[in-house]
Amino acid sequence: MTDAVTTRVAALADLDVLVGTELGVSSWFPVEQDRINTFADATDDHQWIHVDVERAKVESPFGGPIAHGYLTLSLIIPMWGEVFAVDSVTMAVNYGLNKVRFTSPVPAGGRVRLRATLKAVEHLPDGGVQVTVGGVIELDGGDRPAVVVEGVYRYFE
Repeated sequence: MTDAVTTRVAALADLDVLVGTELGVSSWFPVEQDRINTFADATDDHQWIHVDVERAKVESPFGGPIAHGYLTLSLIIPMWGEVFAVDSVTMAVNYGLNKVRFTSPVPAGGRVRLRATLKAVEHLPDGGVQVTVGGVIELDGGDRPAVVVEGVYRYFE
């Protein structure tokens, strides 16, 4: 991951003009078997297609172990931090997801990156701003994205 941020604005008031634009693309993020195993331990999801490397090589239709869909989705957070920042923000929260689709499995050892577009900005009564972001988590070498997601975040100055 890099320290560079693709789109940086000074304040929440600067967001409205960005609606409909691509905010940027993160660097590639590796999804190694160790990360998959750690996620399995954290979530108690030890399904063999994720953690049993030898069995997954033989029995899985994917030819080897794959990352959990929710693991891939969770990687949106570090990748989002590379794509977008508002300098004046003192607090940001994940408000939710409007839509998520796991469109392609991520093989252990694969790499993903986030491509994000600002879809909407709503100014909240308490002075915060809610943004809706269209995200595509691309799979390196893949014909289709790994995840297509619409995320909703709230920012406060």
